This record gives sequence, structure tokens and C-alpha cells, in this order.
Amino acid sequence: MTTFRVWAPRADRVELDVGGRKLLMRDGGGGWHEATLGDAGPGTDYAFALDGSDLLPDPRSAFQPYGVSGPSRVIDHAAFAWTDESWSGFYLPSAVLYELHVGTFSPEGTFDGAIARLDHLVDLGVTAVELLPVAEFPGTRNWGYDGVCLYAPHHGYGGPEGLKRLVDACHARGLGVVLDVVYNHLGPEGNHLERFGPYFTAFYATPWGQAVNFDQRGSDEVRRFVVDNAIGWLRDYHIDGLRVDAVHAIVDTSATHVLEQLATEVGELAACENRSLWLIAESDLNDPRVVRSREVGGYGIHAQWSDDFHHALHAVLTGEVQGYYGDFGSMAELATALEAAWVYAGRWSGFRQRVHGRPPTGLPGWTFLGYLQNHDQVGNRAVGDRIGHGLATGRLKVGAALYLTGPFVPMVFQGEEWAASAPFQYFTSHQDPELGRLVRQGRRAEFAAFGWSADEVPDPQEPATFERSKLDWEELAAPIHAEVLSWYRRLIALRRSTPGLSDGRLDRVSVRYHEVAQWLVVERGQLRVAANLGANPVEVELGTGAEASVLLASDDRITLTSGRVALPPDSVVICGPTA
Repeated sequence: MTTFRVWAPRADRVELDVGGRKLLMRDGGGGWHEATLGDAGPGTDYAFALDGSDLLPDPRSAFQPYGVSGPSRVIDHAAFAWTDESWSGFYLPSAVLYELHVGTFSPEGTFDGAIARLDHLVDLGVTAVELLPVAEFPGTRNWGYDGVCLYAPHHGYGGPEGLKRLVDACHARGLGVVLDVVYNHLGPEGNHLERFGPYFTAFYATPWGQAVNFDQRGSDEVRRFVVDNAIGWLRDYHIDGLRVDAVHAIVDTSATHVLEQLATEVGELAACENRSLWLIAESDLNDPRVVRSREVGGYGIHAQWSDDFHHALHAVLTGEVQGYYGDFGSMAELATALEAAWVYAGRWSGFRQRVHGRPPTGLPGWTFLGYLQNHDQVGNRAVGDRIGHGLATGRLKVGAALYLTGPFVPMVFQGEEWAASAPFQYFTSHQDPELGRLVRQGRRAEFAAFGWSADEVPDPQEPATFERSKLDWEELAAPIHAEVLSWYRRLIALRRSTPGLSDGRLDRVSVRYHEVAQWLVVERGQLRVAANLGANPVEVELGTGAEASVLLASDDRITLTSGRVALPPDSVVICGPTA
């Protein structure tokens, strides 16, 4: 027996369709409609008709086996045979995350394909995987940010059972799982929510059109839809945390912001299930209220990505100054990012042409994620080129060392750990030809302003764009890739075994640098990270209080003598107390 419920306040008559059999649903109050069938158990396909409309999938569908516009399928979450009873979560402040896209991470491009590669992540030393969005999207190829059936894991990846197998396999190997979720917009194809109710509002505009309705008429059930979705991933799929996409595009003027509501209910679930659950935001605001506790007026999100740190590091390593990188590029800005997470904390931004940000005073480093690459910073380049495609190996090692020994929670992007040759390009498989054409044109127009010709920008709709983005696992054995992989493994092992490297107290971070010679020394208690990004060898003081020996060096030519270290160009050394 199954009870079907759907919120459709805009419809006077709602019918449930099960295999061509239609049943008028009763009024359940508050815009809800209900129907109970005794012969519609797990595996039953169903859909709704609103005032005689064509058939529509359930907005809260748990499985869309035929895609975004096909019928929904009843599943029983309690039927899965979990083996992770002893798992109680991972600890974010000391974590090393690994961001992966299910479709390109393995040759199979599925949840089961990812399972086959998990032992590589264990050997690498990461503690949790962060999955790009898996909610049902149109077609077979997508980053995941065009999801429209937010409760349903993509059928092409393996659906609900496949995601559960992946999470269970991660937990069996001691790996946590963070899932990227998107609540600031839905994809343009297969988005039927507005036909059911006021899920969107024209009161605000976003880059994707009308905003999700979090604070206008009818918004209570919309908020409930989003918060219930988040709780469902954590409860029904045993996910350990959520990365909430682009919270700066979530407009909510309510007395209790929807992010605060989400944090409150996630905290209640964590207490009920006696395990750690985490919320991580992506925010372009540089506003510490996102991660401050609710007791002091914040939203209570546990951590957020730090693009300022990424941009500062990227610009120094590459010399790129176009677009938003124009706000960065100096050693001084990199030093500020290492000491305070944000470079723009009440400072004039030339890119934005206004003052941006607010100081994150008092926040620990582990409330920020630090990274050298991520899906956005690679995939939102015209050809999806990775930073390693344009840097010498020594310089790439310096970049890796600066963020993997930094005071923030580090995050590795798939393939970065072996300097993967595959790009990560922007790909879609929209079924609507006109939408595909618009996406193609928009992508080319976006990069024309940066000097790229249309012929150089890959066609997102072309299957080859997706295929190029798949990792080539066979290249790991090649000398250059093996060398980088060994460096990442040693860096991560050092971070996890050295208490001072997982110490998130920003007041214990001090950076000395030379703008012209391009060297810097990061002081963290008795630990020192010294790097030379200049064209000439340098010799620098490690600083007072450093009874140091070499813990890890990127170059055999590095020497340490009486508190001074000699660094060839593009090299880095981590020093600490003698054991």
C-alpha cells in the first residue's frame, strides 16, 4: 500500500496515473492532494495530471528511470541492506576532501564505476569525497547543475540503489561523502515545478531567470521542499554532508533565512542519528555571517569555499590577470589569503568596481575550504584546461604544497593528484535542439570577450566534449604523472600525521615574502613552509623559534643550514621540529 501526496495549489483537479489507470486525488488541505493505492508498492511507475494536463512527474520523485519528463517510480528506502552501522561520520576540521564528477571520474561514468576507483582515493589519503550534483538532469551528459528532479539520483548513474552502494562502499573504506546540492535555481529543461505551485518568483532576478521563491507568497512549502530534500539525502542515503551551491543567489528576506532553517534541522538530524553531519556553502559574498553560529546572528553553516585563496594562488602561479584574476596576482595578496582566507574583506575590488567583503574576524581556518583547482575554476575556462597543463612540474608542486599545508580544509579536484592530461570541459546533452543551440552560442559569446575565437570553444552539446573530460586512468604509470601522484600522497600523509598542519587557528599563521624575488615563508607555530616562485635561486631565513629539519622537499637541491634554507626556482620545502 502506498499513499501518494503532491503539493499542487494551482490545480483544482489532480489525478494520479498508474499504468494508464487514473484516480482522482482527494483534497488534503493546504494545497496538498492525496491518494492511497493498495497495489502500488515499490517498483510502481506513476505520474500526475493537473486539471486534465499531460502527465507530469512527481516533484518529489525518488527515481526517474525514464528521464526528467517520464513517469516517477515508487521506491522503498528501507529495503537497502546497509553495512555501515558502525559509521559515525568524518571530522571536517581535519579532513582532506576530493571533488569528483561521477560521469567523468571512471570509464563507466556510473556510481558503480566510482566504487571501483575508491581504493585509489584511500591510497591517496583523502578522508571524504565530494560528489558534483547527481539529481536527475536532462539527457546523459551534464555537470549536474541543470538538475530538475531534485530528489532523484540520475538514472544513468545508477539511480537510488547505485548511489546507496557508492555511499556504503565509501563508508566501508573509511571515506565520508559530501553531496553538492543546488537550491538557487533549476535547469531549463524538464522543469515542471511552476505548473504545480509558486516555486519561483519574479520579484527577484537571477542569472538563470526567476528566483526560487523563499520569501514571497506560498513560500512556506517551497522552503519545506528544499529542506526536506536536504534531510532526505542525509537520512535516506547516509550522506555525511552537503555542499550548497551558490548561496549568494539564494534571495531570502525572511526573519529566519532558509540557510539558517536548513542548518537547524540538519543539526537536529545529527543529534537524532548520533553522527556528524556537515554543511558547506559556496558563496561569492565574502560575508562571515554565512558560517558564523546562529547564536551570534549567523546562518550556522559549518564551512564555505574560499575563492579568494584560490584566485590569489592561481594568479601568482600562472601570472594570469584577466577577468576576476585582475584583483589578484601579488605575493602580498597571497600572503593575506593564507593569513585571513579572504583578500577582499571590506576592500575595493577593481573587478567589481565596489568595496567587497567583510573581515572573517575570529573564524578558524577550517571554516574555509582551500584548493588549487575545482570544477568551476577548471571547467569555466574556455577549453577546460587544468592549471597543470600550463605549469612546469616544480611550480605545480609548489601550488599543491601551499594549499595542502595551509590552515584551511584542503580539497583535491579529480585527477589533479596526478596532473591528469584530460581537461574538464563544459558539457550538456539537452534534448531540446533550440536550447542546445542557445547554450552553444552563449558559451562562445562568453569567451569572445577574453579573446577566444568561437572555433576554439568546445561545443557543450557535442559528445566528444564529454569524452575528452573523462579521466585516463592508464596514464598514472607514466613517469611524470607518477611523480606528481607521489608528491600528493606524501603531502597528504604529512598533513594527516602532523598536528600543526591541521591546526586551523589563523592567529598562528604568519607569512613573510619578497614581492620582487617571489619567495615566501609561511610560519605555523614551529612549522615552516618555504617556497621560491622566482626565476633565481634564493636563500631565506626560516625565522625564530624554528628548530627545524626537512619534513618534505620538492627538489633534491634544497639545503637547510643553521635556520636558513636554499631554494632553487619553483621549489618548496616543509620544515619542522627534529623528532
